[in-house]
Amino acid sequence: MNGISDGTGETLRGPNAAAREPYHRRPHSLEVRWLGRIEFAEALALQEEIVANKRNARSLEDQLLLLEHEPVYTIGRTPDQSSLSATGRARRGELGAAHLPHPLFSINRGGQATYHGPGQLMGYPIIDLRRCGQDLHRYLRWLEQLLIELVAEYGIAASRRESLTGVWIGNRKIASIGVGVRHWITMHGFALNVCGDLSAFNHIVPCGINNVEMTSIEKETGRVFSVADVAAALRKLALNRIMGLRAAPEAETINVNG
Repeated sequence: MNGISDGTGETLRGPNAAAREPYHRRPHSLEVRWLGRIEFAEALALQEEIVANKRNARSLEDQLLLLEHEPVYTIGRTPDQSSLSATGRARRGELGAAHLPHPLFSINRGGQATYHGPGQLMGYPIIDLRRCGQDLHRYLRWLEQLLIELVAEYGIAASRRESLTGVWIGNRKIASIGVGVRHWITMHGFALNVCGDLSAFNHIVPCGINNVEMTSIEKETGRVFSVADVAAALRKLALNRIMGLRAAPEAETINVNG
């Protein structure tokens, strides 16, 4: 896997201890960490640990974890499990994990089923929204804009779609977003398709949207980019854009159950 420079001449390589050092440290800024490829359960435990620490020590820096997962499906907090079916209908044997080729995790985020795996850049921002006007909707739009600007660096003109969270190129979806919030501290985040095989999405209804076509940077450009290289580009963009999120005016608060 390609290394990513932290801007000081140090290069971070692979999913080992050295790779998990922060790219950048600045008081009250954003710590961006490249974790390489790790299991979903490990990343979830790390998020929960950071959220708990931030809840107890509000002065801790916000963090953005960047990584790839081994193949896995996830679904959010919803009684409607129909997106776990390839057809979107509750047929015998289609719901639950039995028919899926990879493990399934039910997690504390919004949204329906999705797939994560190699070739996909995962981003888990752990951000204290009390510093950002306690505006969850604005945070979601900030994530979308961050990804729109990122793929624009690769010559891709992406956009939002009304009432459909995520990043789109026409009717093709290149990035999915699903967040959880505990005591106004965010977890989970986004999945950007960079390269590789997308056929695992065929076993579900991605994000519960029928007939959606999933795409990637590779499919849209005809060029192959490594996830690590795209993570490096995102790191620079996120560090430049984080103050824009924190500069949000105080907004009407949204009742978020932690």
